Amino acid sequence: MLNMDFSQRVVINTHELKWDKSPAPGVWRKRLARQDAECGHATSIVKYDAGAKFASHPHPKGEEILVLDGVFSDETGDYPKGSYIRNPEGFSHAPFSVEGCTLLVKLHQFQQTDTEQVLIDTQNNQWQQGYGALQVMPLHQHLTESTALVYWPAGTQFQPHRHFGGEEIYVISGEFIDELGRYPAGTWIRSPHLSAHNPYVEQNTLIWVKVGHL
Repeated sequence: MLNMDFSQRVVINTHELKWDKSPAPGVWRKRLARQDAECGHATSIVKYDAGAKFASHPHPKGEEILVLDGVFSDETGDYPKGSYIRNPEGFSHAPFSVEGCTLLVKLHQFQQTDTEQVLIDTQNNQWQQGYGALQVMPLHQHLTESTALVYWPAGTQFQPHRHFGGEEIYVISGEFIDELGRYPAGTWIRSPHLSAHNPYVEQNTLIWVKVGHL
């Protein structure tokens, strides 16, 4: 068990973690939260060396992927940096990467009624106007759970707010800041139900954020 108490706030600079081997040669992991060694709830940074591949496998309770770098592939297609992928329960694939890639991966976390497959190329998708100067790109919505990319122009200050159902953030670029600390690119933050903060940025910053799922 690793970081499975969702009542606790967790902050991890993933650049400070070492890469651990996975069951597939040339595929490496940095574990952020994990229920069991090779099954159950898991959130990880995953790296494929060039030419690495996994044998075909299913995803009980789904798989969620954000491609951070390189090109991720399976028999359904090639997914470059910025691709957002949701594969529901019942989907099987044999993933690989010709040139190598780095991913944010969440396993075994879909709600039972969430059966939609999602494929979004965020590099060629439209932004929507958010609060103030924020730009928002919705990625997924199901019941109380919502996932999006949020672009913060330099100097943006958000209003103080509370997280009903918790909040999870991965800082893709720039630096995210609140009264609790500063979070450079590569930082993963999980804040529990009803936690609160007053975030802002000093430089252009892009985050992946999920709310309402904890």
